[in-house]
Order: sequence, then C-alpha cells, then structure tokens
Amino acid sequence: MSQDHNEDLQQAVNDTNEAPLQKRDEAETSVDAAEDALGIAQDEIGKLKDQILRAMAETENTRRRMKKENDDAQKFAIAGFAKEMLTIADNFRRALEAVPKDDSQNDTFKNLVMGVEATERQLLSAFERFGIKKIEPTGQPFDPHYHQVMMEQEDLSVPAGTILTVLQAGYMIHDRLLREAMVVVAKGGALAHKVDTNA
Repeated sequence: MSQDHNEDLQQAVNDTNEAPLQKRDEAETSVDAAEDALGIAQDEIGKLKDQILRAMAETENTRRRMKKENDDAQKFAIAGFAKEMLTIADNFRRALEAVPKDDSQNDTFKNLVMGVEATERQLLSAFERFGIKKIEPTGQPFDPHYHQVMMEQEDLSVPAGTILTVLQAGYMIHDRLLREAMVVVAKGGALAHKVDTNA
C-alpha cells in the first residue's frame, strides 16, 4: 500500500471517530439552546399568567364597583325630590300641631283634621316604601352626625346632652342622612358626654 493510501485510511478512521463527538457536541449545543428557549418561554408564560390574573382581578373589582354605584344611584336617585317633599311633611305636622285641642270644634273642622292626619300618614308611608325614615331622637344622646343643636335648655332630670325636644324632624334615606334633626338638648344634670354643638 502506498503512503497516500495509508494517510487516507488514517484520515477516514479519524473522521469516523470525530463524527460521533462532533454530533454529540452539536446535540448538546442544540439541547442547551432548547433548554434556554424553554426557560425563556416558561418565564414569558409566567408573566402572561400574572398579567391575566391581574386583569381578571381588576375586571372583577370594576364590576363590583359599577354594581355598587348602580345600586347607590337607584337607592339615592330620589334624594333631591325627597328633600323637597320633607317640607310638605313638616307643614302637615305644623298644621296638626296648631289645631286647638278642645272639644268645641264642629264636625266639619274635625273631619278636616282627620283628613290632614290621613294625608300625613299616607305621605310617611310613601316615604317608607322608598327607604325614607323619620329620625325619632327624643330622649337619646345628642349625635352630631344626625342632629343639629338649635338651643340648650336647663334640665337636671336627664344627663347633659340628652335631646329634650325635636324642633324639626330628621330623615334617613336607606343608610344615609337625608336631613339632620333640629333639636333642643339638656344642659346640666349628670354629664353623659360633652356636647359638641359646633360639629
């Protein structure tokens, strides 16, 4: 055999031995690249999942907020109208309180008073159907969130700050104050709590 043939044969053997090593290196490089790509893809999937969860939570919060705003709008839409109607309720009460309490009234006058009383009851009943309720604070402690002090009166039989008289009724609409009650509170007596008439 010639020298060239031996060299070719040796080269073929070397190539044969190097081919699996080269293929193995290429395969390892390919696996490393695939693992890197998989890691990047998994990170991206994690970020997208997080974004989706946040978007879903924000959507749910927005839906709840919109429902509450819609419910409040329905509940309190009549508040302006109701405030105007309170003046009518006040006038019915004033008219009834102005009626003399003697028995010398004729039947026509008594029927008129009964009619005004019936109309007042119907008005208050209509208020209640729409969630409007009268505040009845007589005998209760003064609360600046619901009452407005118009004057103080000496009364040692009750704790200071107790509401003695309601000058103008207060009203609630559902769980909100529609109009505060104008009241007279006691000063003197045992101190229940300090009355802040500036609140």
